[in-house]
Amino acid sequence: MPRYAHEEILPRKAVKAGKRAKRAGGKDQGGQASFGLARASYLRVHFKNTHETAAALQGMPVAKALRYLEDVQEHKQCVPFRRFNGGVGRTAQAKAFKTTQGRWPVKSAKLLHRLLKNAASNASANELDVEDSYIKSIVVQQAPKTRRRTYRAHGRINPYQGHPCHIEMILSRLPSQSQVPRAADVTTTGSAVRQIEA
Repeated sequence: MPRYAHEEILPRKAVKAGKRAKRAGGKDQGGQASFGLARASYLRVHFKNTHETAAALQGMPVAKALRYLEDVQEHKQCVPFRRFNGGVGRTAQAKAFKTTQGRWPVKSAKLLHRLLKNAASNASANELDVEDSYIKSIVVQQAPKTRRRTYRAHGRINPYQGHPCHIEMILSRLPSQSQVPRAADVTTTGSAVRQIEA
């Protein structure tokens, strides 16, 4: 059974506005299209490894994510394994993510690196500045298993399945710093509350 997001990641209105903007010459009513999308299906790469690698990328700025994936391929940084972590060894590199278990899934990292570059290219085609964009959403889902057979003792046959996956990545503009309230502005002492009310 497929898994769905609780809320729409990319509202239908935004998709329609983006399509209208492409036809009209690149800009929508708000000034600029606000996303970059990349999608890949039926990829012959392990679902579990790709899921953990994608979870590490969620919310990262694009430039930082590209550097991180290159570091994973060179074994300079690990991918923390949090959900599918049965039998996964420990490494000191996982301390950076406040966990102990990690691996270096090179094939997943290469594939996500290519997909991220494609999403960045699509974002720049939508006139979104790639320098100021981040990975808003990245979804990895299981694809139908590829079936083969392996031969066992005493004439038995067991399944020998592959676990491919589908990936969807959405880039968006980084929220501006002015939108986030600073901790100094919000105080809970009684005198400060009276000053604000006055």
